[in-house]
Amino acid sequence: MSSLSKPSRRNFMKLAATAGGGLFLGFSWTSSVASALEVVSDTALAAGKIDFNSYLALSPDGLITIFSPNPELGQNIKTSFPMIVAEELDADWTKVKVIQAPLDTNKFERQVTGGSGAVPHSWERLRKAGATARQMLIEAAAKRWKVPASSLSTENSMVIHKASGRKLSYGELVTEAAKMPVPAEVKLKEPKDFKLIGKAVRNVDNHEMVTGKPLYGIDFYRDGMLFAMIQRPTAFGMKLKSVDAAAAKAMPGIVDVVTFKNNVAVVGKSTWQVNKARKALKIAYEKEGALESSADHDRLFKELLDSKEATVRRKDGDVDTAFKNAAKVVKGEYQCPFLSHAPMEPMNFFAHVRPDGVELVGPTQTPERARGEVAKLLNISPEKVTVELTRLGGGFGRRLAADYVLEAAELSSIIKAPVKVIWTREDDMTGGTYRPAVRYRFEAALDAKGNMIGYKLRGVGINSGNPTREDNFPSGAVDNLLIDSVEHQSPITTGPWRAPITNFLAFAEQAFLDEVAEAAGKDPVQFRLALLEKAKKAPVGEIKYDIDRMKGVIELAAEKSGWGKKKGVAQGFSVYFSHRSYVAQVGEVELKNGAPVVKKIYAAADCGQVINLSGANQQVKGGVVDGLGHAMYSNLTFKDGAPEQNNFSTYRLIRMKEVPEIDVHFVNNGIDPTGLGEPALPPTGGAVANAIYKATGKRLRNQPFMQQAEFKSA
Repeated sequence: MSSLSKPSRRNFMKLAATAGGGLFLGFSWTSSVASALEVVSDTALAAGKIDFNSYLALSPDGLITIFSPNPELGQNIKTSFPMIVAEELDADWTKVKVIQAPLDTNKFERQVTGGSGAVPHSWERLRKAGATARQMLIEAAAKRWKVPASSLSTENSMVIHKASGRKLSYGELVTEAAKMPVPAEVKLKEPKDFKLIGKAVRNVDNHEMVTGKPLYGIDFYRDGMLFAMIQRPTAFGMKLKSVDAAAAKAMPGIVDVVTFKNNVAVVGKSTWQVNKARKALKIAYEKEGALESSADHDRLFKELLDSKEATVRRKDGDVDTAFKNAAKVVKGEYQCPFLSHAPMEPMNFFAHVRPDGVELVGPTQTPERARGEVAKLLNISPEKVTVELTRLGGGFGRRLAADYVLEAAELSSIIKAPVKVIWTREDDMTGGTYRPAVRYRFEAALDAKGNMIGYKLRGVGINSGNPTREDNFPSGAVDNLLIDSVEHQSPITTGPWRAPITNFLAFAEQAFLDEVAEAAGKDPVQFRLALLEKAKKAPVGEIKYDIDRMKGVIELAAEKSGWGKKKGVAQGFSVYFSHRSYVAQVGEVELKNGAPVVKKIYAAADCGQVINLSGANQQVKGGVVDGLGHAMYSNLTFKDGAPEQNNFSTYRLIRMKEVPEIDVHFVNNGIDPTGLGEPALPPTGGAVANAIYKATGKRLRNQPFMQQAEFKSA
């Protein structure tokens, strides 16, 4: 079995030091000022006694290395981060690489993957690190040639003196550059001068991924470690009553069967052996709480939508009077089901609890949370827990939780041995955390001219927290508005799912706005633009979204899709703001044998400066496919507390042949990056639902679309 290499901060510094005579810049992730950078000596590197929290290393052979803190989940961070440094450094991209950093909260800030925030947080810090190194190399060349630094330029890892035609590679200058003082101020490039940023660059892990090189937590192996699988309660609301493990313990390769909390862990020498033995367990459970079914949830939704006990999230104007005086009132209810995160790599984690500390290795979006919760569980100091990060084979929010890490740590502490806990696909789908199920009720009041003068939204969620986003559009554009919510607490565990809350709120809101536009006799795109214009000229309450950025993506999507100008195809529109970025989409549907088929989706995105065009395209397309597939097909239902779908044979995901053509465009407005991992998903469901309505005359108010009578009868 292959072993996954485990880089560490100390090993990185020792490796860098052995290069001899290189330039090693330590720079602070908690500060974006140039004075936070400092040359690191070879002696200090070898000793591992550096108080800086990342490193930009230039070696005499020309290799440029950066130590990167954020977990790589497929959001392209291992490529984007070094691209930013390389741009300001004027580096030869073929000589740049990045090393994954372990958890170190003393050295790094925001060491987490989630919320589409990694690049926005580190953008300026990384640029200044690259620009500082570049300036020091220029100063070294200027000193050697005895010319003014202002007479020199850089390109492709070379310092150039155009007047004399002389050139020196960065590798030839690093030893001298390391002796130069760190400049207090550096000049960053103007976006118009970018040579690498904004271009399409291949993911740095592509070769390793397609050739099967160990990268993921599922690949990790340590000589002497044991494997474990855990049997958890078969339904939410059940607890362990009794265990008969005699047959399992007698099977080949089984080391032990351990019961802790509500878990029964089978520990052995291979995943095959422990999985087979787990099936031989005889376990009895008893009821601990409510055993809820989907039928119960449907009843609860109806009751809570009419409840007088609601939390008011936002209220503007006089809503009651607006609806009383309305010329027309439009109403609609929309429902979205529970969803599994369904990452390709099921949950797994390695733990070794020793007397002197705890070693954790695996895929997590929140390494600090994993460390903190393990420390609390074992009643030890967090400083005694180390976390090494692997690449993550998907997560979509599931790996923000630490339950699977805690299982590995607790089991290791009990068996006194290193152990890797692995979940099966069925474990992942039936015992994980889910996207909350939510139902929305919308109401809009129109005056005689078709203007929306009143707007009401109630969100009812199951373990959803606040199922609304009360300050998002159209808030601020309607004189009289009321947004409130009601919550049901359930034994079913829920958690963030890609673009939390907005992933289903956007569908409901954008589909309803189309209903309102139709009732008002207005074009859906022009209806939204008119609301935005009103919000700009006469805002109602606080505006917490950028009106011009939203208008920009609306106009770009309409232009690129030929909105309203095509024949033989039905178009549907949607636009949404989430996680600091804006995405508008136009879905195109054609009827094939009387059934609607999604043929193409246009997406216009404003995420600020695009770092890697290839990665950005993948993020938008991936978000669209994710949004389309889950809106059309995916559904998780419950019977007596147990999920009724437990694998891909019963939990439907989109198939390759069902993916439409996706045409992506970016707004180039010159602002700093605002994130892209999540914002492209929310608008998709609404764009497709609105297009299907145009094609069939059938409104789709519930997901998944394929299971709705309106879709089947189209």
